[in-house]
Amino acid sequence: MHLIWEVLIMSIQNPETPFGPREVPKPFFENKWVQLIIAMIGMIMIANLQYAWTLFVPEVVKGLNSTKAAVQMGFSLFIAFESWGQPIAGYFMDRYSPRALLTVAALMIGIGWAGMGLVKSLGALYFLYSMAGVGAALIYSGSIASGVRWFEASKRGMASGLVAAAFGSGAALFIPFIAIILKKQGYNSAFVTTGVIQGIIALIAAQFMRFPAKPKTSSSSTAKAQVSASQRDFTTVEMFKTAHFWIIYLMFLFICTGGMIVTAQTKPFGTEAGIAASIIVTAATINTIANGAGRIIWGMISDKLGRYQTMFVAFTINAIAMALVPFIGHNAFMFVFIFALIMFTWGELYSLFPAVNADIFGTTYAATNYGFIYSAKGLSGIVGGFVAALVAQMSGWTPVFLTGAVMSLLAGLGALLLRSIPKPVPSGIKSGSSGFSSQA
Repeated sequence: MHLIWEVLIMSIQNPETPFGPREVPKPFFENKWVQLIIAMIGMIMIANLQYAWTLFVPEVVKGLNSTKAAVQMGFSLFIAFESWGQPIAGYFMDRYSPRALLTVAALMIGIGWAGMGLVKSLGALYFLYSMAGVGAALIYSGSIASGVRWFEASKRGMASGLVAAAFGSGAALFIPFIAIILKKQGYNSAFVTTGVIQGIIALIAAQFMRFPAKPKTSSSSTAKAQVSASQRDFTTVEMFKTAHFWIIYLMFLFICTGGMIVTAQTKPFGTEAGIAASIIVTAATINTIANGAGRIIWGMISDKLGRYQTMFVAFTINAIAMALVPFIGHNAFMFVFIFALIMFTWGELYSLFPAVNADIFGTTYAATNYGFIYSAKGLSGIVGGFVAALVAQMSGWTPVFLTGAVMSLLAGLGALLLRSIPKPVPSGIKSGSSGFSSQA
């Protein structure tokens, strides 16, 4: 909430629109700072679906008389639908008003999350968590697209960082509340209460979401002749033909997996390590704060230092922290510290990759294009949720965290590779300048 208040103050002090100071002032809800706040509110309302889940796992295992791996399959399905639904969500967001789509999404996350408190079987849990995932995909896609569209390139890292931070740290508002309900009333009430609250607030926010109007373009032959690579944005098909997309996709997949492990396994790992329940709740809360702070701080750093350099530094620190978990994570203080460090150097992927996507491929199809990049999260969710739990049951936690460390390191090296190759050029600008050629 402190972040939203700061943005509101900035809106009052600097109420210009993205169309230039000489134009007639726009209505209140077409102010870019107001839209940023609305996007952040939407993100906060879907944060629980991913970042509070770890608190429910042991209780759901007992309530459904199931296994940890089977229950974590629900998390994997949520991540799969939330991420693999992004390209479809982005397609519609790029072409239609977000209001109707986000209204449906609000109903899906509210009903899905609340309904999980009423189910009696794994199948019903899987269905409702998956439905909530589809709703989250729509809200996430619309909110991120709003951030990169309303703001110019020099502030794009900051804008996408603030929006992504709302998703990363939004659960911190709910986790202490959830912990109290879990202790006094059980997981059923915790699901229902938070589901109703977040569904209603998301529904209200959806009614005020806007995208900026597309600037008018000239149809004269002179204007057409002046189109350059920096003015002509990539379509999704053109994006697929560049080496840059596939490098970015693999980087996203690798760095995302480590964070999914921490997101899904904080409480299971802490419980097996003998960490007190109160410390685990504290760690989960601090994780979400560190997650959100990292998105803002690294996003702002990237506006100054550069996207790729920032990625390399953050991802390398993340790899080191992941590798240390099996060796120092059994101490209560280090458990809290090392998991917070992982999340602080992980959450920035959700602010840096949207900015990189817009920097390289443009903003016209930003929602669709980023949706395909973000879809890598689906596979990382399966690995970080179900597969990690299964490996931990069979071989312990050491191979789980060391594998995550290697993947984070590879993502950092990928950033250096991406920096070393020339920026791609859309087809129709210069022949042979896109694809897997030396120009890609």
